[in-house]
Amino acid sequence: MAASVTSRALALLGAFDPEHRSLTLSELSRRSGLPLATAHRLVGELREWGALARLASGEYVIGRRLWDLGLLAPVQSGLRQAASPFLHDLYGATLATVHLAVRDGCEVLYVDRLAGHVSVPVVSKVGSRLPLHATGVGKVLLAYAPEQVRQEAFGRLVRITAYTVTQPARLAEQLRKVRTDGYATTGEEMSLGACSVAVPVRGPADDVVAALGIVVPDLRREQARLVAALQVAARGIARTMASGQWK
Repeated sequence: MAASVTSRALALLGAFDPEHRSLTLSELSRRSGLPLATAHRLVGELREWGALARLASGEYVIGRRLWDLGLLAPVQSGLRQAASPFLHDLYGATLATVHLAVRDGCEVLYVDRLAGHVSVPVVSKVGSRLPLHATGVGKVLLAYAPEQVRQEAFGRLVRITAYTVTQPARLAEQLRKVRTDGYATTGEEMSLGACSVAVPVRGPADDVVAALGIVVPDLRREQARLVAALQVAARGIARTMASGQWK
């Protein structure tokens, strides 16, 4: 069956990812699997509509209109709106990088982020995806994920730094502790010089709908204080959602 115009346009948009935020026409053609002439025609239409924008260098990037549409998704508008004041409270109290994330398959999807004052190597950006097993928010989300998701994630334990946990048994024990203790920690598992602590955010049905985390250079002296602050914020977000303000 021949590909529809819609599937071809989606293939072009799907060529972009966190590692490929700007692409030439030739790269778009190659990554989407479309002939150059077809890619050229569809890119022109997508650009006219606002789904793509062209840089002065000639490369293409995702357009503002797609970003505006993305903000309408419930995971963006509702959760971010409910969490926003609590993220700002956390940031004001800690001056550290604060993350709000959800699970998307076997990856962490970052839906909000406030950058801290302290110089810490942080690789996440709003809209970016990272492995579940190597991040604090990811370990929280993985701990409460369905068994099928955990098994799939255990088959993807890629080593990112020398400290990344890639042993299934060790990770399983960490996830058990997350469910027991109510928080997860990492130590330089995603990037050297960065440690994180995260807690679950529960929805109106008491299910874990997101994770809230903080990234700092060192957890040894601040862990208890940060966990307490995160848990207060997570409860505040949960109350906001339960009150019906989360649509």
